Amino acid sequence: MATVPSVSYSITVRLEVPAGGKAVSQLTHAVESAGGVVTALDVTTAGHETLRIDVTCAARDTDHAQAIVDKLDVVEGVVIHKVSDRTFLMHLGGKIEMKSKVPLRNRDELSMAYTPGVARVSMAIARNPEDARRLTIKRNSVAVVTDGSAVLGLGNIGPSAALPVMEGKAALFKRFADIDAWPICLDTQDVDKIVEIVRCIAPGFGGINLEDISAPRCFEVERRLRELLDIPVFHDDQHGTAICVLAALTNALRVVGKELSGVRITLAGAGAAGTAVLRLLLAAGARNVIVCDYLGAVHRGRDDLDDSLRWIADHTNVEGYSGDLRGAVKGADVFIGVSAPGILNGDDIATMAENAVVFALANPEPEVSPDDAREHAAVVATGRSDYPNQINNVLAFPGVFRGLLDAQASVVNQEMLLAAARALAAVVTDEELGPNYIIPSVFHPDVAGAVAAAVRESAGGRARTGMTEA
Repeated sequence: MATVPSVSYSITVRLEVPAGGKAVSQLTHAVESAGGVVTALDVTTAGHETLRIDVTCAARDTDHAQAIVDKLDVVEGVVIHKVSDRTFLMHLGGKIEMKSKVPLRNRDELSMAYTPGVARVSMAIARNPEDARRLTIKRNSVAVVTDGSAVLGLGNIGPSAALPVMEGKAALFKRFADIDAWPICLDTQDVDKIVEIVRCIAPGFGGINLEDISAPRCFEVERRLRELLDIPVFHDDQHGTAICVLAALTNALRVVGKELSGVRITLAGAGAAGTAVLRLLLAAGARNVIVCDYLGAVHRGRDDLDDSLRWIADHTNVEGYSGDLRGAVKGADVFIGVSAPGILNGDDIATMAENAVVFALANPEPEVSPDDAREHAAVVATGRSDYPNQINNVLAFPGVFRGLLDAQASVVNQEMLLAAARALAAVVTDEELGPNYIIPSVFHPDVAGAVAAAVRESAGGRARTGMTEA
């Protein structure tokens, strides 16, 4: 639930009021008295006796939206006709569509775009399969693949419920990198079936973006697909998050005057995102990291370690700390949370080192209240749009795939991820850098281009080396 009115819970109330009374002036007061925020008030029909008005306002949640409507309903002379949830309206019929890039106005154009002319192009590709990148949508297409098992913060909600999220992802690909992305929601959570299905559909795409597949299955899906396919496989929950965190941390450490190799980092979360963040941090030069999951610090002495946790134990926590998260945070220079809401409080942040950096990225409720964290830490970032320093994967994946597609890369490797993070960090200039601006806005015009150029350059001559281990 949002703590303040949010456009995510925006409603438009269509109502009628007497043309000559005080009702119009009372509408804004009614919304504000209910704790809402009026964002627009439009007269849609004007008559001598009545006015038809659309009142658009932001609420905290659905119950709060209804409370606002109830307040409007008791204003003298108001007749409510319709209440529309603007988020649901945006999704009616879906958010994306397919359009032809070529005109089909007459028989000549039809005969070239389809039969018989298209047969010549098909035979050319049959003779030289690499021509598919030049003569089909493959050169600019990405499959956004999910099984619906770990969707946003909603959990295992299945493929149908995941489709609006995948549509949104496809819309972001188009908006920020002009890439045609296609939502592929699979009605299976079996690793073997997922791998086989993606292998079979891969010829139509220049890249695969795995999305919202739960750990630890996501690790195996990605590993096996990278071995099978000759196009890059990118798991955004892992690699996109890691790129954005490293970029933001690079700049946060510039703000506080510390070096990555010299800071002590506590990382909460050992799932897909946490593991990927850790690998990239280590590849970038981090040396002192403690990772905690819900059982506490990951260390070699634990008897519950699977392969992923064992790798973490082997590459972190050199002193063998075996306590809980609060103890791990004490004295740390950096806290990075990709885990669960409300697991720390302001008092815990107060125990960190001077000029501490806090990334509380659980969404929608962070690991620690940003307001509480800001009382003690020098730099605070979240995954939310209503606080400074929003760390959002849309800063990474459009540019990464733009670079991969332009380079006709066959894989995505660690060097490319590091290059993307460095480029993203560099978008923030020395003049702009500060505690409340360590990462650019998702709408910054230079972000996707800078990341794409870095990935494209990194991919030159090295695209087939595979994902290197940290």
